[in-house]
Amino acid sequence: MGLIQNILAVIVVLGLLVTFHEFGHFWVARRCGVKVLRFSVGFGKPLWSTVDRHGTEFAVAAIPLGGYVKMLDEREAPVPEEQLDQAFNRKTVWQRIAIVAAGPIANFLLAIVAYWALFVAGTTTVAPVVGDIAPNSPAAEAGLSQGSEITAIQGDAMRSWQDINLKLVSMIGFNGDLTIEARPEGASSSRAYQLPVTAYMVRQDPPQPLLSLGITPWRPAMPAVLGQVMDGQAAAQAGLQAGDRIVAFNGEPVDDWMHFVSIIRENAGQTLSVEYQRNGEQATLSLTPGRNTLESGEEVGYIGAGAQPVSWPEELQREIRYGPIEAVGKAFSRTGEMMLLTVDAIRKMLVGLISPSNLSGPITIAQISGDSARAGMEVFVGFLAYLSISLGVLNLLPIPVLDGGHLLYYFIEVVRGRPVSEQTQAVGLRIGLAMVGCLMLMALYFDLMRLW
Repeated sequence: MGLIQNILAVIVVLGLLVTFHEFGHFWVARRCGVKVLRFSVGFGKPLWSTVDRHGTEFAVAAIPLGGYVKMLDEREAPVPEEQLDQAFNRKTVWQRIAIVAAGPIANFLLAIVAYWALFVAGTTTVAPVVGDIAPNSPAAEAGLSQGSEITAIQGDAMRSWQDINLKLVSMIGFNGDLTIEARPEGASSSRAYQLPVTAYMVRQDPPQPLLSLGITPWRPAMPAVLGQVMDGQAAAQAGLQAGDRIVAFNGEPVDDWMHFVSIIRENAGQTLSVEYQRNGEQATLSLTPGRNTLESGEEVGYIGAGAQPVSWPEELQREIRYGPIEAVGKAFSRTGEMMLLTVDAIRKMLVGLISPSNLSGPITIAQISGDSARAGMEVFVGFLAYLSISLGVLNLLPIPVLDGGHLLYYFIEVVRGRPVSEQTQAVGLRIGLAMVGCLMLMALYFDLMRLW
């Protein structure tokens, strides 16, 4: 069931993103007087198609991993003389720039609308209160104490753990004193703490912003109760179900969820006797955790199960909500922040600060799409907005084949006063295809490694 949900979720997500992206090209092309021959969501053989009064074929194809807008163009096929004024290649360079840029811009607009909807509807989060502090960590050296609420990092106000993680991820590679402002438990005002860091999170896979500083977020007591069980994984194969309370392993009582997790991680491939409660009745079964090898080479146990959510104290819950007008500015601001964060992440990956193993392909996107859909509309819409921004930014990279590569050629044309030669564009096309192909293969490889 989980696999089906993941597939359906990724089809919905990619379908929306591709449709908006291609509609951007389509809408501006029509405004510029270009004849659009086909608007396709997906590649391959059309599963459904229709033709409008302008002669444009709208199609939904079999492979939902992209899409395209095919325009009348003399470089692709002969164009009747009476339609030459509708050919893409006959339009001014600025019109061609507008048509090509419209796809990524449509993705950014979709993200803005999604964030606006979230801000108007209101999002619920929890106060960023510090739980445990690891000994000899940067947080411990700075004197940050358990129970403190983080209020700012490097002068920027923080309202949630999401804000904090985004800020810390943007500081990958930082050297020096990281300034965190926090309000100690029971205090009325915040104080500043200087956390010494060197090569912060460089090449971590995956990045662990808080653990790298020695900070664990405070959480309410979490009993060892299963909230979800993944099909085909060790927990499901052993017979465990969502709602089961784990009582003991090999006769050793289990204190809470973290104790349960630590036992699983320490017993990869080892068969354990598990006592559990289900509907008030206690029973025993055998469970053999799978093996998961981390990048460090450490092997840990894995059973494919998650904890049952717990309730947070009301005084630690925060609702972030804005009026319709104020939310517009906030949505633009959040979209801009995420665009800059994505661009900076690409830069840091190119210079080696971020490991390329953090690349995600269709398998990881499908898993996250399914998880976000199961987590609720708020999480799903937020993920949709982030993925839309990522798609827009990636398409603007100056790589032939992508929108950014075409824009590069057109801006060169603006400067030189004449188009880039077709021979040069053909060479660029081959280079671009090779680069994109390698990138896709790398992403798929790292997807498969995560699964294994």
